Amino acid sequence: MAHHFALAVFILAFTGFWSMCAADVGDFAPCLESFYRSWPPKGLVGTPICQRYQNQYRFATLYSRPRRTPWFSAYLYATPEGKRPHTFWKYEPQLAYPGADGNMLSFPLGHLDQNVVESQGVEMDYINSTYSRGHLNPSLHHKSYEDRASTFTLTNVVPQMAGSNDGPWAALEQNVNKTLGTYCLGDAYIVTGIIPYQSDEPWLRNHRVAVPEYIWSAYCCPNYNNSLPKVLKDAFPTYAAIGRNDCNSTEEIVPVSQQAKKQFRGYDVRKMPLETLEMYLKDRFKTVVSVFYEQCSQSN
Repeated sequence: MAHHFALAVFILAFTGFWSMCAADVGDFAPCLESFYRSWPPKGLVGTPICQRYQNQYRFATLYSRPRRTPWFSAYLYATPEGKRPHTFWKYEPQLAYPGADGNMLSFPLGHLDQNVVESQGVEMDYINSTYSRGHLNPSLHHKSYEDRASTFTLTNVVPQMAGSNDGPWAALEQNVNKTLGTYCLGDAYIVTGIIPYQSDEPWLRNHRVAVPEYIWSAYCCPNYNNSLPKVLKDAFPTYAAIGRNDCNSTEEIVPVSQQAKKQFRGYDVRKMPLETLEMYLKDRFKTVVSVFYEQCSQSN
């Protein structure tokens, strides 16, 4: 830790301002391969995290420190192999200590350092709550065991109702799996994020972790099989969806199906073109949000 701290001090003295370019928190530069054309989404403000596990960058997250949850996670899709890993939940040490090693760490048994507690969401926030730990970057969209295990960090998690996490949103993740695995011929890039409440936002544990009203996801596959079934003609090169995380939300963004099973009713997912998703993001965030470079265009 002392070595990394000394390096950070050297960079500060050399540049004249606080630069995190040598770190995994504060700059997307080390993990630009997670984004189409190395172009992170524009319009949202937060702390960039290059999520590193076992000394390899696995994916990228834009983290909101005040909310203690991510705005989005971005990653390269890979046809999955193997089952959901049995692994410990992890945290990002550089959020607590800028000079710390960049590899995510498993939460320790027993006492947890107060700097970690204050800097990010921790396991205790979710215990005995009514929310599950909802992955933005899901383990099932990755091939290697290490890539799948790296998604189990609370900097990649938001409070998600079980009716969403185990129901329509899980079905969407599986559908994206099948669609990209069957018809995408090259790299596929996925960004999954959240939409906050406009007011009266619920929180876990006395204003510890903010709960999102919606979860959204979009993919970019610029090279794909042109022999698509009719139902998928509009699903390439991009497609998007918004899912409800509150069964009592109004229906302007995502309508409610009364035919859904009772435990999943009110947690519907609406599929839509990328342009429609960006319209809703602009409306809620009051700024233009661009998810992919030139909306996943292959042009130079």
